[in-house]
Amino acid sequence: MSSTLNRKMPPAPADVSGPKPVDGGWGWMVVLGAHISIGFAYSTPKALSIFFKPIKEDLGASYSEIAWISSIMLAVMYAGGPVSSVLVRRFGSRPVVMMGGLMCGVSMVTASFGSSIVYLYLCIGIIGGWGLCFNLNASLTIISKYFLAKRPLANGLAMAGSPVFLCFLAPLNQYLLGHFGWRGSLLILGGMMLNCCVAGAVMRPVARHSAPPKEVDQPNNAKSKGSRLKKVKTFVDLSFFKDPGFIIYLVGNVMFIFGAYAPIVFLSAYAVSQGIEEYSAAYLLSIMGFVDMFVRPLTGLVANSKWVRPRIQALFSFAMVFNGTFHLLCPLMRTYPLLVTYAVFFGVGFGMVFALIFECLMDLMGNQRFPSAVGLVTIIECFPMLLGPPAAGLLVDIFDDYKYLFFMCGGVITTGGLFLFVMNFYNYNRLEKANRGKETAQNQNTVENQERASREAQMELMDSEVKETNTAQPEYSQLGSN
Repeated sequence: MSSTLNRKMPPAPADVSGPKPVDGGWGWMVVLGAHISIGFAYSTPKALSIFFKPIKEDLGASYSEIAWISSIMLAVMYAGGPVSSVLVRRFGSRPVVMMGGLMCGVSMVTASFGSSIVYLYLCIGIIGGWGLCFNLNASLTIISKYFLAKRPLANGLAMAGSPVFLCFLAPLNQYLLGHFGWRGSLLILGGMMLNCCVAGAVMRPVARHSAPPKEVDQPNNAKSKGSRLKKVKTFVDLSFFKDPGFIIYLVGNVMFIFGAYAPIVFLSAYAVSQGIEEYSAAYLLSIMGFVDMFVRPLTGLVANSKWVRPRIQALFSFAMVFNGTFHLLCPLMRTYPLLVTYAVFFGVGFGMVFALIFECLMDLMGNQRFPSAVGLVTIIECFPMLLGPPAAGLLVDIFDDYKYLFFMCGGVITTGGLFLFVMNFYNYNRLEKANRGKETAQNQNTVENQERASREAQMELMDSEVKETNTAQPEYSQLGSN
């Protein structure tokens, strides 16, 4: 089994068209910018849950209706992946991230004047979701351009922005809520999110030294048809579905995303329902974020080691099972010390998964295909993202108890992790047998070619001997006659 897991998925194609990654230098400034933009992208939908209770009371909405705010925001962030990928290919990461930061700031400022839940869906969910989408995809793409050997570490540091920002946004939002209300808090948060424009400004493109490819003259019809096909393939490349490794990754990832965010959205409310004071309940998110903040770069370091990197898919499976197990145990934790323990282990599992989730995709697809792959993955993930938190909120509305949402999320995530482990193990064995079969066939062809060459050499030798005999016989007959 160890030798099987030591074999990676089909090798990703090398990026031969672009410049060689520098693995350092200005790349670390790019990681810092990605840290900020990714931090806002992932922490904002979670930290907004602090405002859900006063918004619910002010607008007279139910738990499932309130949960749609974060759900729509996350779904749009994921669904816009292909559009973001096209924009990054056309304009580069810098302007895309700066536009995303501007959209995020505008969304929060306009949402502060909202008087209906549908208005918040539009401002926070749709406009804010598009802004976060531009921040996330462009940041991930430019990291893959700057790093190769140190890419797991760079991804871990960039993805650590989510827990770092969640660590201070959760108590900050609680403080702002107590002094300015949810409307004033959203106004201030919008101003803070304009810092993503500054983060995007440091993402200068990688200098290219290769000469542009020469174009071959083609008929106009062939050119236009090829151009259209290329544009469609750039937007959504369906050829990924021919790769079994990609399909396995996608199924497990969808199951994780379905159950990943609902426990975060309802953690504070669950703690309050157990008699925990509101500020203490908000600090549970900070504790989770604080632990997550250190786990992500540490996971990146571990994943970058020679022993673990070939087995990174197995580590990803373990992280999912670890995460889901503690969701299943959460309903047993009713006191604040136990909830703090849950938040710590939740942060460990969540940090491991998100430090590896995109690195595993890069490992499968390579730098050249990653932008298209991440766009396709995110647009598919928008469906479980959209349905997960509202489904959890519906369970709370029906049973008036939070434990069922933790059972649902934990069960789905654990099943997804086990699915990844079993199917990757099966796929590794299949690939190993296929490789052995190819090697055996090549060896047989080599032996047959050698035998054929030996037979041909023997035939040539026999032909030469016959010719020599035929030329010698007339000479003997001439001598006899003399």
